[in-house]
Amino acid sequence: MPSLRLGNTAPDFEAETTQGPIKFHEWIGDSWAVLFSHPGDFTPVCTTELAEVARRAEDFKKRNVKVIGISANGLQDHKKWELDIADWGAQFGPTNVEFPIIADEDRKISTLYDMLDEQDATNRDAKGLPFTIRTVFVIDPKKTIRLTIAYPASTGRNFDEIIRVIDSLQLGDKYKVTTPVNWKKGDDVIVHPAVNNEEAKTLFPEVKFHKQPYLRTTPLKVD
Repeated sequence: MPSLRLGNTAPDFEAETTQGPIKFHEWIGDSWAVLFSHPGDFTPVCTTELAEVARRAEDFKKRNVKVIGISANGLQDHKKWELDIADWGAQFGPTNVEFPIIADEDRKISTLYDMLDEQDATNRDAKGLPFTIRTVFVIDPKKTIRLTIAYPASTGRNFDEIIRVIDSLQLGDKYKVTTPVNWKKGDDVIVHPAVNNEEAKTLFPEVKFHKQPYLRTTPLKVD
């Protein structure tokens, strides 16, 4: 199947997880979702990533984001792995794995989401099956894919960046703005090009018009 693109509807599926069976779209409900994949259980980089997500549960919760992991192992391995994840994360702070991890031994869901490594011939399991690469999908409440990032097996993800993008997407959906390079929550934003100048003055009283007529920035006070 062709690669999934931004704006596609995230494929629905049924799966067994560490928190019981789910139907993916039903599980997302009216929330945002982050689906993030792992090459396999008991792998060092993945253990650090899952611990980070577990420790930042409140960061996701306050943004109405559900997180769900997927790894090419069965539920028994996942349950044992959760103990390692909690133990590793405890050195940095309280770490409880409260989000589900999908069992994907047959790679069906990884294939559905085009998350398999076909380039690196060494990145395969004992059966010769390609491992699932570190892919991230951010999905909105309409089940639309809003962000995809794929990392090589050797490199852990930056969840500060993933949360930053979620903040930007949610802000843009609500306020007709976009965000500039290296934007962080609280920084000035850019008025969306679809908003004309007169509307911009009404919507954003502190709007600043720059030399470049297509660049209009404004502070944005949000909760």
